Amino acid sequence: MGCGTVSFGRGRHGVSPVRQHWVLDPEPTGAAMFVETRTPASPRMLPIVLVHGGGGQGTDWGTTPDGRPGWADLLIEQGYEVHVVDRPCHGRSPGRTSTPAALAMTARLFAPGDRPEHSQWPGPGGIDDPFVRTLAASATGLPSDLAAAQVIERRLLEALLEDVGPAVLVAHSLGACAAWLVAESRPDLVAGVVALEPAGPPYLDVPGTPLGLPAGITAAPLWPTTGAVGLSSVAVAIVEGETSQMQAACAPVADFLRLAGVGVDHLVLADRGLRGNGHGLAIELNNREVLGIVLDWVQAAAYPHDHSASFLGTGEPA
Repeated sequence: MGCGTVSFGRGRHGVSPVRQHWVLDPEPTGAAMFVETRTPASPRMLPIVLVHGGGGQGTDWGTTPDGRPGWADLLIEQGYEVHVVDRPCHGRSPGRTSTPAALAMTARLFAPGDRPEHSQWPGPGGIDDPFVRTLAASATGLPSDLAAAQVIERRLLEALLEDVGPAVLVAHSLGACAAWLVAESRPDLVAGVVALEPAGPPYLDVPGTPLGLPAGITAAPLWPTTGAVGLSSVAVAIVEGETSQMQAACAPVADFLRLAGVGVDHLVLADRGLRGNGHGLAIELNNREVLGIVLDWVQAAAYPHDHSASFLGTGEPA
């Protein structure tokens, strides 16, 4: 299968001014989530919500560490309304995590290191790589109580979706936990979930850190022991890079979801002609091509009966 049929060029869709706003937790916690909304002049039927990973923030979607356009801009170019969130305690949202992210951890998770086949990272890797340092500069640690944080993230994302309507959630790494929770609790608001190398494997536990998934693929409780209820009606894709340290977790997460009654499309990039990707699928050298594969899936799965809006393949409206 090819590398996707989306054609990216200079923006064809006029964009309204960026709207920056906060979503407030409906519970009396004082928590809030910063949201940056970008709307093209003629948006497609469903918006896309971009949810960053563990120690990241919404700016991760705005540009790559080496200064190329990020997925937020590329999605606008394709006519999608985009909502970029800062999860609570990250980025521009209030609150603080326990510790900053370590430079060495950022290098190990995102850059090549001792994996020469990881060819899509823009720099040489290691802690002296300027692109590693750029990415690490905006990164933080994790909340000390990850389960409680995910419950708040779920409520805030639900509040956002109640305002903007049903949307496709595109979530990276640990950010996928919030997407699973929202899709299970409010499937009426989630047209699809694209999980870019989601946190895993199931029941992950890293002693001495807040990182643990006692509910399987989330820290917060996800569903009853009988299996998925809401998520079973939501289109789900898991996207896997070829050389990522997180690659081995993707298939077990997909299997966990399937055993719970969730249909999952496991998109292995190497099987679709995209080689050399690590964990930072949205920020690597071929981020346009990766997004093309994602949007092909979105068009087929989240818009199964919408043919009039499609301009995938030529880059022009049908």
